[in-house]
Amino acid sequence: MSVLHQQLVEQLAEIEQQGQMRHLVPVTHLDHGRIEIDGRTYLNLAGNDYLGLAANRELSTRFFAEQNGDNLLERYGLGSTASRLMTGNTLPYMELERQLCALYETEAALVFNSGYHLNIGILPALSGKQDLILADKLCHASLIDGMRLSRAKVMRYPHLDYPAIEQVLAKDRERYRQVFIVTESIFSMDGDTADLAELVRIKERFRAALYVDEAHGVGIRGQSGCGLAEEQGVHHEIDILTGTFGKAYGGQGSFVVGSRLLIEYLLNTARPQIFSTGLPPVSVHWLCFVLRQIPLMQKQRVKVERMAEQFRGALRAAGLRTDGSSNIVPVLVGDAARAVAAAERICAAGYWVKAVRPPTVPVGTSRLRLSLNAAMDWEQLAPLPAIIKASLE
Repeated sequence: MSVLHQQLVEQLAEIEQQGQMRHLVPVTHLDHGRIEIDGRTYLNLAGNDYLGLAANRELSTRFFAEQNGDNLLERYGLGSTASRLMTGNTLPYMELERQLCALYETEAALVFNSGYHLNIGILPALSGKQDLILADKLCHASLIDGMRLSRAKVMRYPHLDYPAIEQVLAKDRERYRQVFIVTESIFSMDGDTADLAELVRIKERFRAALYVDEAHGVGIRGQSGCGLAEEQGVHHEIDILTGTFGKAYGGQGSFVVGSRLLIEYLLNTARPQIFSTGLPPVSVHWLCFVLRQIPLMQKQRVKVERMAEQFRGALRAAGLRTDGSSNIVPVLVGDAARAVAAAERICAAGYWVKAVRPPTVPVGTSRLRLSLNAAMDWEQLAPLPAIIKASLE
């Protein structure tokens, strides 16, 4: 037995003992918000397909119906062959970034392979030892890793505590060349939202740059689906506005929109962009296809918003603790083992619900994270509050 083998055995045993062992489960996606696992069908409340596009049979059929011999490699090819700066910058990329510029009314856009690639690339590219990053304490792990890779000083302010930002900057702003204020728009584990207008005011007062990750806002919020920043009327005032295609867009990849200068700089300095093979043409072409639908889906956005509000009300009526103001609905449990046991009981009732535990959330705040999407109906959700309550008793 090698030294490494023994180390891994011991560390996995510790993870198991802490109730944090995770496993992969083969999943088949069905329509109407459902999945199939081991031959059984569940309502999927653990995914991020907020508009139901990833499992939309009609949309997929229309997409592939356009395939023919002439466009097979250009739009439906399965490999890009290289990084975008070599030979991987296929024609669908150019179309997608043009569409993003039109939708966001911005000068330029840049597509990355994933939200993780984007968030570990932007801050290290933009910031240096003379700079300060001020980030919400509940920012996503990908943003935290990006901060770690940067050479800037990092301070994490208490969640949504904007006076704390002002207090730091009033005292120390002049010590730094540049300040980056970093936040998510909708927080992935709590479902609550940032006050982006207030952050715009602060960044203007203190000559800072505002970085907003709209991973959980794009597609599902805003009149045109541009996210919470559009809904709050400030998307043109954010310096670095990012989003993902892996959630409401039902695809793969991520993007940043902003000034032409910003995008050109990131293209030349963001290492995940420079050193990653590009996405296959079929993936990027799908995003072009879906992006044309997003502004037209206000009916679906309203449906999800109302359903989430009704669901929160039903949870509270059942005596359960919940929070947030988005389609991400947490049920606060506290103890990790209790949350895992409850999730197993809920799954047995036909609802695919996962427990979120440390290190994803702080110790003592384990929860059930329920994600609602437009493919669901209230009739499917109505029995769930009672089931959750019973699973915790």
